[in-house]
Amino acid sequence: MPRAEVGTPKYLANKMKAKGLQKLRWYCQMCQKQCRDENGFKCHTMSESHQRQLLLFADNSKRYIDDFSFDFAKGFVSILKRQFGSKRVNANRVYQEYISDRDHVHMNGTRWVTLTGFVKWLGKTGQCVVDETEKGWFITYIDRSPETVEKEEKKKKKLKMDKNDEERTLEFIEKQAQAALEQSGPPPEPVYTELIKENEEEPLKLEINLKNEKKFIPNGVPLDKVFKRPSSTTSITAKKIKTEPKTEVKKKSALDEIRESEEIKKEKENRKDYWLTEGIIVKVITKTLGEEFYKQKGIVREVIDKYGAIIKLLDTGKKLKLDQKHLETVIPAIGKLVKVVNGAYRGEIASLLNLDERNFCVSIEIEKGLLKGRRVDGVQYEDICKLPED
Repeated sequence: MPRAEVGTPKYLANKMKAKGLQKLRWYCQMCQKQCRDENGFKCHTMSESHQRQLLLFADNSKRYIDDFSFDFAKGFVSILKRQFGSKRVNANRVYQEYISDRDHVHMNGTRWVTLTGFVKWLGKTGQCVVDETEKGWFITYIDRSPETVEKEEKKKKKLKMDKNDEERTLEFIEKQAQAALEQSGPPPEPVYTELIKENEEEPLKLEINLKNEKKFIPNGVPLDKVFKRPSSTTSITAKKIKTEPKTEVKKKSALDEIRESEEIKKEKENRKDYWLTEGIIVKVITKTLGEEFYKQKGIVREVIDKYGAIIKLLDTGKKLKLDQKHLETVIPAIGKLVKVVNGAYRGEIASLLNLDERNFCVSIEIEKGLLKGRRVDGVQYEDICKLPED
């Protein structure tokens, strides 16, 4: 039968049929030729070119099947990763997306006879999580790319860095309390003794003094005004006045007064509106740079114009230029070294003694200089900052 002429309805119909997907049973994978019907596929199998391809396949059939299987698995997993990611999806749905491409590698040229066998192979090789339900086989892609592994490691490191120093301090206190209980041993048991009365033969005496006092009540005065009960508030206040113990106010010594005056003077001189200094560890508190840098810690390498600094991140080693309003101080664990960055003792190196979480302040002890050994209480969190351990 002659071919239809160009431009005729028959020619356009044949072109539309050839453009779309055809039946898989009339496709030759070796020749990569798609036939439209059974007669065309029979003619193709009898052709000389097909016979030459069959001779090549017979020489090394394993290599051809392995190549087709590799290309099929690569295309299938690529669509699963790109379109569905790590979501749980029906395997048949992914297969329909894969075969929508006309030039795809057909399954009849691979070593898998059915889609079920291919899905089980994905589960055995660890590329996907496979489970069978009433609606068919479902698969979940396992992303093991270096980028994904690196992101997961960064997330874990970030969670460790986000664990603030207060939690570490609480854990340290709990451990110390448990150690103290273990050292002290079990609590002593109470000892019960017999009640002994002194002078049992002496009789009890009860003395009641009753005074008969007559009150003159003038005529016309109501009884409510004569017999008034004291209010509850006045009685309660009177009791409080009687029961409250007197507290003695300790007088300050001359040395304490001199020290307080010196600290007030130093506070006025050293209290500034900038606190950045080189060599301290700070935390990034701005989200404008992205989630990658939020709550990351770094060392101040250089101070720029008092209010800015160049910091080097501890985790990634990257350098950032930030203003002090985008940074905050870091409080270390008890016993670690800190630097006083603002206030009366600005610039001093000290060790952290304890934390006062209610008042947001700490107690420190100066480690170096003329003031070595001096204890300072009530230092605010933002006035001290952590130093690197090395």
